[in-house]
Formats: sequence, structure tokens, C-alpha cells
Amino acid sequence: MQQNAVQPSSDEQNQIVDDPTPPSARPSVPEVDIARPDSNPGRLANRPPGYPNALVWLRVGILRDWRGVLGSFVAAWFYVPVALFTAVVLAAVAGLVLAFTGGSVFVDQVPDEIRDAPIIGGLVSSFLEQSGGAIGAFVGAGLAFLVGLLLVPVLRFSGADGAVSVLTQLVGIAAAAIVVGVLFTLYRVLLEDRLLRVSGARDLSRREKELVIPILYECAERLGLPAVPRLLVEDDLVSTNARTYARHIVVTTGLLADPRDEIAALLSHELVHWRTGDEITSAFVRGVGLPLVLVHAVPTWLMRRFPHPATNLFVFLFFWPVLLTMKYLVQPLHRADVRAAEYRADLGAVVTGHTEGLRAVLERRRSFESGRSGWDEAVCAEHPPNELRLERLESVRAGDDTPAPQTPPRRVVDTEELFGGDDPVDLRRPAVIGGVALLSFCLLSSLLGVVQWGFFRPETSVEGYFSALADRDVDDLAGWLSPEVGAAVRGDDLLADSIRSADYQPPTDIDIRTIERDGDDATATVSFVVGGSRTEAQVMLRRDEESTLGVFKGWHVVGGVSALSVVAGQQGLMINGVRVPESPQEQTVLSVPGLHVVTAAANPLSEVAPQHITVLPGAEFDTPIQAVPELRATARGGIDGQVKTYLDECARQTVAAPEGCPFRLSGYQSAKDLKWTIDRYPTTQIDMVGPAVAQVSTPYDGQGEVRVTGTYESFYGKEPFIESYVLDVTGVVTVTGDELSFQPDVDE
Repeated sequence: MQQNAVQPSSDEQNQIVDDPTPPSARPSVPEVDIARPDSNPGRLANRPPGYPNALVWLRVGILRDWRGVLGSFVAAWFYVPVALFTAVVLAAVAGLVLAFTGGSVFVDQVPDEIRDAPIIGGLVSSFLEQSGGAIGAFVGAGLAFLVGLLLVPVLRFSGADGAVSVLTQLVGIAAAAIVVGVLFTLYRVLLEDRLLRVSGARDLSRREKELVIPILYECAERLGLPAVPRLLVEDDLVSTNARTYARHIVVTTGLLADPRDEIAALLSHELVHWRTGDEITSAFVRGVGLPLVLVHAVPTWLMRRFPHPATNLFVFLFFWPVLLTMKYLVQPLHRADVRAAEYRADLGAVVTGHTEGLRAVLERRRSFESGRSGWDEAVCAEHPPNELRLERLESVRAGDDTPAPQTPPRRVVDTEELFGGDDPVDLRRPAVIGGVALLSFCLLSSLLGVVQWGFFRPETSVEGYFSALADRDVDDLAGWLSPEVGAAVRGDDLLADSIRSADYQPPTDIDIRTIERDGDDATATVSFVVGGSRTEAQVMLRRDEESTLGVFKGWHVVGGVSALSVVAGQQGLMINGVRVPESPQEQTVLSVPGLHVVTAAANPLSEVAPQHITVLPGAEFDTPIQAVPELRATARGGIDGQVKTYLDECARQTVAAPEGCPFRLSGYQSAKDLKWTIDRYPTTQIDMVGPAVAQVSTPYDGQGEVRVTGTYESFYGKEPFIESYVLDVTGVVTVTGDELSFQPDVDE
């Protein structure tokens, strides 16, 4: 019989009637033409009558078994087999680890006060040492199983950064599952004839038609069906069975040998399945879980093709997550509706007056019913127990049946209860709600789209970045950069003061030429004017990892801040008039696109010609920044004057070795009456070491001359002498306040 699901019949809503009126005459079997053509030819020929159109027929079948659809959706699209495998592996590892270490772990957690207590402490420690492993294994395995089971779904949505993002992904997953389910259903319906013939079904022969077709039309007429499905046959003499599909009923040749009443009972049963569209329901449930169904088909085929315990064990070891997911999640939810459909289809035999024939079939097939206490036989079974089906048959009757005397009243069954009208699924209220929800969704999506277009495009980030530069607003600038770079920009006072300086010239006349996107990266070609000339550069952008308000994902500029290298030991260096701290090592400072002025603080010793540096977006400035000081023209005279003063002070000393001076007498041990005279002052060479430091030296061709006179004691008495020496001067000139200070460098 049919193995698909329908909505359970609402027996409790029907009034129990005991109709005393005499029965009306049974309709006679019509004289039908066994070669009668289909009553509804076309692509969907032989679909059930009673539906306004094929779409209603498909929709009713698709929307019937929501529990089965939900089970297939969760199992297939949330990777339940993978989660089950992860959970079992983690549980096994945690259980084994805690089985050996649980005792010591639990004992270590006992407070010292309890552990040291007489008797009680020993009892607690002994109990935990002996049973802690087992307790830890069970508890750890259970917790690890739950963690592993939830780990895969959590990772499924790990890329979401908010509730809205999670909801969006859920809607996308559900939409994909529905599309796959609908496409699979259409595939099964449209190609059903070819699929059945490939599986072994064939057309009935003439003698088979003469036997079965009149019975089929008789049952259809009594059920109020103006059309019948296409009837095919399978050559199987052992089983007596019939199966219903969306547009076909397939019977076995073994059924044709049964009594006519039993054939009519089975065909009535299958006609109800066909009319209610149970195959559509089953196909949609399988289609929603198609990824899992396809994988599950592999072990199922292997076990059916090679029925051996070793094969079953091998298949289970490799496919146990899939097999357990189908057995304990998908099948229980779907099979409950399938069994309800079987109860409902049994009522078709009651309406057509073939209750006894169905009863005979069910009583004869008791041998096929195995024990009903197991999970497979009870929860996952496609058919209810025959005994319960027989009991249901005893509680109902057709409207034209006369109840036997002294029998309990039985509920009257009619075609309205079986088929529920032309559209048994009332969608008027859901359609209104769905329409309002869809309209609201469209309006909200349009509003969000406008906001996204206005504030979260790549162009918006480029415009905001250059606008922040033009406004010299550091906080606004940091907002258009990545969070890490933005934090660095906000905390850099040197950069903030440099941007606010009047010497800084930001890019102007911005023109975004093109923007090319590659996933979450984009490249903007921007033309702008900097330093009086138009320049074109590329601005790199990347989409934000976190969304704003859980919905919008903007863009930030990559490479919006450049690092400039500063030569070590720079004194008084200034960028845009802001002093850069002196460092004995090479250092880096942050900079932004635009024209920058590099100079040094003015002092009496030197002056620095301003350097103009152009920084472009995303470009590295390779040349280290260095202020090149030049000696002021007014400083040379002052330095020469201090050198002469220094030498004159040395010459006034009347000793052989004037202290701190670049000259001394040599060769006269007892010289007296010494007098030093500078005949020629040296010509100094001044080399700038830094903006405030200069090195003074004497070149070879600029050496001076110093003369010393005096007397000394000789064999002949006191005699005068005159000696001349070459004179050169070295030292360092520094700036002290507004004055120059010369410090001579003399070898002692």
C-alpha cells in the first residue's frame, strides 16, 4: 500500500451517526472502455481531479507534512550527521580521559578542611578516588557530547556578527532548501512515468486490463472521482501489493490472483492516496533533505544489495552518523504522518463498500507484521499495526450501509472527510499574513537599500576620507580607517597637530574616476589636486568585518595613513611646524595624503630651507626625512670673533703651556719672561652637525702662526730667544638660548 503521508483524519470532529434509513442501491459497475483515453491529457496527465489547477495540487501536497519537512531541513542543512560525529568523538575522548584522571581531579577539588577531617575526610577522598573516574567519564562524556552537538551549528553561523545577520542566513538556508525541495518534487512528478518504467513497471496487457480497469473505475465512481490515475503493473507473483505515486498506481501481478473484493479494496485505498496527493508530500520531504537522502541512499543500497552481517557492519562503521540521523530524527517525524495517511486511505475501502475485502487483506497479512515494540517497527514504521487498522474499520461505516442490529453505533464516513474539499489547506489567512509580511519585507528592504546606497557604499568611504582630510578632523578621519589604524590615529598627537597646521595642504577637487570590487575588497581610482598639480592615485578599500546596527556593512580605507622615516638624531625637526621629538635611533611618524612642509626650528647658528613632501594614498615614502641645516651668514662673524677672543686669552698667559690653549713652548726648560704673540690668526672652517651644533676646524691652508719670546739661562748667562709655531683651532659651536657658544677642543 501507499507509503506516503497525508493529514490525519479528524475522527473526533465527526458526529457518530446510526442511520436507520434503508440503504440505497449500490451503483452498478459501469460498462467502460478499457482503452478509454486519459481524461486530462497534457504534461501533468492523470493528476488527481478536484483541484482548481496543478499548482493547488502541488501546494496542498507540499504544505501537508510540516513536521517531516522540518526534520529533513534541520538534518540536512544544519549538518546533523557531522555534528553527531563530532559529538560522539568528543564524548569518547572526554570519557576516556576522565575515566583515568577523574578520581585525582575530584580529590584535588575537595577543600583541605574536609580532606583533613577525621573519618569524613577519609571517606570522601576514598569515595572520589574509587568512583571519580566513572562519574567523571559519564559527566564529561555527556557535556562533551552536548558541546560537540552544538559546535557544528555554531560554526555554521560563525561569520554572522549580529542577530539580523543570523536571521538573514537562516532565511537564505530555508529558501535554498525550499527551492531544492520544489525542484525535486517537480522532477519526481514530471518524470514519474519514465522513472517507473525504468524501475520495472509496464503497461497492462489486454487480459489484465479487462480484469482490473472495470474495478478501478467502479471504485473511482463510488469515491466521486471523475478521473483515474494511470495504471501500471510489475511482474511479481510473490507479493500482492499496490503502490501509489503522483500520477500512477502500480500493482503487482500477484495481486491479480486475489479475489475481486480484495482487489477493489486495495485500489480504493490507493485511490485515496492518489487523490490526496500523498506522493507530493513524500517527494517534497525527500527533496528538502536531498543532500542527506542522497548520502543515505548509498548505505541503504549496499545493505539491500549485499544482505550479509559483515556488509551491514562495514556499512554501519562508515555511515553510522547518516544512518542514526535518518533513524532517530528524519524518519520518526515523517513516518508519523505516513501512518496517519494509511488510516485515512483505509476509509476509501469503507466508502466504496469493500470493507470486508480490506479486512481480509489485513488479516491475511498479519504474518508480515513483526514485533511492534522496537524503534524501527513502532516509531519508524510506514504502516500502522494491522490490528489497529482492523479496529479502526470496525468503528466506521459508509453512509448507505445499514448497521446490524444490536451493534454499537459507528461513525459515517464520506468523501468530504477523505478529500477535504477542493483545497483542504486553507491559505486565505496565511496568504494575507504572508502578503503583509512580504510587503513589509519589501518596504524594509527598500529602505535598508537606500540607507546602504547613501551611507555604506565604497564611494561614501572615499568621499568621507578625503572630506575628513579637507576638514583637518582627526576623529572623523579615524572613523573611515580600519579600527586598528583608527585607534592609532586618534592617539597620535603629533599627527593631529600636523594636520591642523596651516602648513599642511590636503588634497582638493576630488574626482572618483572608477571603483572596482572584488568580493570584500575594492580599488578606487581617484584624481585630486595637491600642491597645485593634479594627481591620480588608487585608494584601496576593504569591507568592514562588523556590521553597523547588525545590518549594514560599510567600507574602510586601507593604506589611508603612511609611515614616514626620520633620520636618527634630528634636532629641532618640524613637520608642518610641529616639532618631532628627538631620538637617537631612526623613528617613524604617521602622515596622511597631502603636501607637507619639513623644516627645523630657527636659531642664531643655522637656517633650514623648507622641504615640500607630497604623500599619496597608499604610497610608501621611501626617502628618510632629514632637515639639512645651513650656516647663517651672520653666524660666521660671531664664531670667528669668539675664536679670536679665545686665542687672545691664551696669548695673554705668560706660561710655557697656557691652559686650554692650542699652543705651548717646547725645548726650553728654564724659560722666563715669556710673551706670546699671535702673528696670524687661523682661518676657520665651520661644518654643520645639526640645526644647533657646528664643528669648527682649521684647514691646512688656513693655519695661523703664533710667536713666543723670552729668556733662558745658558753657559753664557741669560740669553733671549724667539720661537714660532703653526696655529690651528678645533672645537664645537652650540646654541645657548639666543647666543652662540664656542667650546675649544684641545689635546692635553
